[in-house]
Amino acid sequence: MLAKPLTNLLRKDQFEWSQEATEAFRNLQQALSSAPVLVLPDFSKPFVVETDACSTRIGAVLMQGGQPLAYFSKGLAPRHHSLSIYEKELLAVVQGVEHWHQYLEGRHFVIRTDQQSLKYLLDQKLKTSFQMYWISKLMGYDYEIHYKKGANNNAADALSRMPKMQLFQLTLSTCSEELLLGIKKSWEDDSEIQLLVQRLQQGNGVEGKFSWFDDLLHKGSRLVVGNSPTVKQKILEWLHSSYLGGHSGINATYQRVKTLFWWRHMYDEIKDFIKHCDVCARCKYETVAYLGLLQPLPVPNRVWESISMDFIEGLPKSNGKDTIWVVVDRLSKYGHFVALSHPFSASTLAQQFLDGVYKLHGAPTEIISDRDPIFISNFWQEFLKVLKIDQKLSSSYHPQTDGQTEVLNHCLETYLRCMCWEFPKDWAKWLPLAEWWYNTTYHSATKVTPHELLYGQKPALYSPYLPRSVVVDAVDRSFVAREGALLVAKHHLSRAINMMKQRADSHWSDREFQEGQWVFLKLQPYRQISATSRRNQKLAPRFFGPYRIKQKIGSVAYKLDLPEETRIHDTFHISLLKLCPDPAVKPRHPPLDWPEPPVMKEPDQILQKRIGRRKGRIVTEILVKWKQLLEEETTWVLLYHFQQQFPSFVIADP
Repeated sequence: MLAKPLTNLLRKDQFEWSQEATEAFRNLQQALSSAPVLVLPDFSKPFVVETDACSTRIGAVLMQGGQPLAYFSKGLAPRHHSLSIYEKELLAVVQGVEHWHQYLEGRHFVIRTDQQSLKYLLDQKLKTSFQMYWISKLMGYDYEIHYKKGANNNAADALSRMPKMQLFQLTLSTCSEELLLGIKKSWEDDSEIQLLVQRLQQGNGVEGKFSWFDDLLHKGSRLVVGNSPTVKQKILEWLHSSYLGGHSGINATYQRVKTLFWWRHMYDEIKDFIKHCDVCARCKYETVAYLGLLQPLPVPNRVWESISMDFIEGLPKSNGKDTIWVVVDRLSKYGHFVALSHPFSASTLAQQFLDGVYKLHGAPTEIISDRDPIFISNFWQEFLKVLKIDQKLSSSYHPQTDGQTEVLNHCLETYLRCMCWEFPKDWAKWLPLAEWWYNTTYHSATKVTPHELLYGQKPALYSPYLPRSVVVDAVDRSFVAREGALLVAKHHLSRAINMMKQRADSHWSDREFQEGQWVFLKLQPYRQISATSRRNQKLAPRFFGPYRIKQKIGSVAYKLDLPEETRIHDTFHISLLKLCPDPAVKPRHPPLDWPEPPVMKEPDQILQKRIGRRKGRIVTEILVKWKQLLEEETTWVLLYHFQQQFPSFVIADP
């Protein structure tokens, strides 16, 4: 109390010596010079630590044989003001023990406190993080906790010298006469308070922490309020809803009210009052985390399976265009930027989709977009239905659903702003370069460029030169010359490729089959054993079949009609096929005395386990190492199918 004005000077930018600081220094000097002489410790006697706490301070006294050895007191930090009395008393105990740890470590000592519940500190269950944290500070000490009434507590006696009368007079001056009458009347409705008042009036003294003074009942320095909802309502309206309260929060209002008044369950009633305050509900923002748990979209299984799209509008006219249509693949993050001109319709957008996306990547499984009028039009929805594309629209006023495209829009706008801010009407010329820039830029989510993820190779570092992009004529001519040299180099490369093709084709023969024809198939020995049975791999036939051609794939690949039990891919290069001259010939079968075909694979070890998605369902997959096969041929299989095929194999956690 005495040193508080001096302590406040140590705050940041608060050191300004005042008359109050001078008086505090003199009072502190006088108190220290006139204090009783402290005795020296005797380590053959047990130590006693007495602690106490009030609303804003804690204190402790180290004693031996009833004589003080040392003492300390300190103010509570603002964050500790809202703690309960129990927690403040526990904090005083911990601070006292830590303050004199050099006297107490390694010896038995006694802790005295006026908080009776702390007597059972070591026997009760720890329920709060506050208890766990502070009790952990006492681990390693050998101590007992004794309860001692506050009137006989030396630390409490030192802290009790508070200006109670001043606070009490302040309470009387700030309360209106009508409110004081209401408080007195509230005692009549509370039987417990009536009995307490009678005992205090008869004894005219103090009972516990309650006292009777000036015809008023108070607890410490606070007026006691009976069980009257009307009086409590007036007090809370005065200290919360008026200009004095300013509609403060729960803790701030509680601290303001408890300095003047006390009643049972005061904190809970203040909390309930503020919760139902109409002004607070209308005028205050919610101090809670962002509402709604995050619902992330699933990761696509393949590139251009799931895409998102959005528009960038409000651009200046450039070559008749004023809008950019942004289409992004959600897996590879590869993007396409299409320039459009208003007005455009859903049919125009559908044609642009076919020209700019569908012809390059095929139809996606789903499209994520906002609720633009074009995206919710009947034509666009029917167009997607024909292509069997699922449409997922963002929630109203929630663009985070399509957050990927929104972020890309900012990146694209920044690029165009940096490149053509002097000539903003030339943005359409920069759009192809912007698309190349974006797709060849390292992406923080995939840890690789979209170009490399889509095509499997790093993008070329060369960037094309636009004529007259620089103002220096000599530099412009040099870059134009370089473009011409590149064209010549490309021409020579094309000639070289044609020459190599001619030389290679001279050693190869051209062959073509028609759908429905029967062909023999050349199978790799030791590897493809599910299509046929071999008694000996070395002396097995080179070709097996015949099998019918179902479909021609490209120029040199064909799909065959293989037996259902075959477990190899049904598409083969033309070099593995040979025309069957007699389609009526029966397929070659092994003799009847041949043994049963061997099992295709036998599992050796389960390396990994993962959760995946197949056909929209969550499945468990395992990475299997097969016997007599290389490590490079380990494969991911469904756990369910594996257990069906190998029921006796014991699967241990990898």
